[in-house]
Amino acid sequence: MLCVENLSVRFGRYTAVDDISFRVPAGEIFGFLGPNGAGKTTTIKALTGQIRPSGGRAFFRDRDLWAHFDELKSGFGYVADFDNHMEELTAFQNLDIFRLLYRVPRDRVLDVLEIVELADEKDQKVRDYSKGMKKKLTIAREILHRPSLLYLDEPTANLDVHSTSVIRGLLKRLAGHGTAVFCTTHNMEEAEEICDRIAVLDRGRILETETPETFIRRHADPVLRVVLDPGDGDRQARWLRMDAPEDMQFLADRIRDGSVVSIRSHSASFKDVFLKLTGRDLR
Repeated sequence: MLCVENLSVRFGRYTAVDDISFRVPAGEIFGFLGPNGAGKTTTIKALTGQIRPSGGRAFFRDRDLWAHFDELKSGFGYVADFDNHMEELTAFQNLDIFRLLYRVPRDRVLDVLEIVELADEKDQKVRDYSKGMKKKLTIAREILHRPSLLYLDEPTANLDVHSTSVIRGLLKRLAGHGTAVFCTTHNMEEAEEICDRIAVLDRGRILETETPETFIRRHADPVLRVVLDPGDGDRQARWLRMDAPEDMQFLADRIRDGSVVSIRSHSASFKDVFLKLTGRDLR
């Protein structure tokens, strides 16, 4: 569906995106993760025609994206990290305007409002919508024309638990029907839950691209949380690495002297892997 080869974006002497390559096939949710300033939004802006790349190539539906951009742009949707609705109009009126631009029948407006769970609020002015409702309306607008590729920049940022769950479920359903989903997020739990593959980006370069499970299996350190009571009632917790002989010897000694109160394995998460790869948090 989307194939990017050696993409670079430079602003003067500053390189925001540095020779990255990746592919997003149909039906896949592709996560694009990195700390602030890593180049995530710049990449999306280049692929959606908002800025010109400095180098590289991109192919969408096996055609050169930038050489045939005007013909191909109707094949994707872009959900930005901000909402820009006509707030004095209702949700239905907002989408009715855009369906004319996309040349889709009016029934499609009702369909997408059902999909994003806004059908009951279709006649409510958008100014009265919550943040989550506005985000769902943005997604509804961008799937009106049934795009085969959907870009989303921080789709669930600052949303409540229910709205987040609805949007995650929606992305899974879209992918299940063949849509390629390209998603940036600061929420690593979200990435681990919904993404089929993840590219970790840092300082403009892709460090690695893998499934969440493979990332964890390859990079997460196997550890145990051991609670000890040396006999004076002052319990202490220790983290021990299962692949460190000295830690395992320490544990064996504590088991023998009877000071172990509990042992619990630590379930590694993608956040652990991310911090190990980049050396810093997402924010």
